[in-house]
Amino acid sequence: MGKLVYEQETFKIIGAAMAVHTGLGAGFLESVYHEALEVEFKNQLIPFETKKKLMVYYLGKPLKKYFVADFICYENIVIEIKSASFLHKIAEAQTINYLKSINAPVGLLLNFGQTSLTWKRFVNTNKKFK
Repeated sequence: MGKLVYEQETFKIIGAAMAVHTGLGAGFLESVYHEALEVEFKNQLIPFETKKKLMVYYLGKPLKKYFVADFICYENIVIEIKSASFLHKIAEAQTINYLKSINAPVGLLLNFGQTSLTWKRFVNTNKKFK
């Protein structure tokens, strides 16, 4: 079986999210989990950018419309957080669009809204990996 792309990094990010969920539990707004995750990323020395503006291009030209990702970790991993009782397909599509817009290799959709942290891992199939 092959190795996952950014396996160790995504494992560490998910661990940080689990620590936040364990500490806070379910029921808070996304903004609370966002702030707590920033603290946890710093504590675990996970490099990140927050509220990163992601440009969208059409025919090689940037559009006025853009996305804002909750986090970009390790310069290549898109993190989208939610606090919902269940994840809609639109949240998955949003994460995939973020991956495509910056040609990132991996994305994580983290949901803090349930009794246990739920997450989904996405791989950009258009990205060439070494």
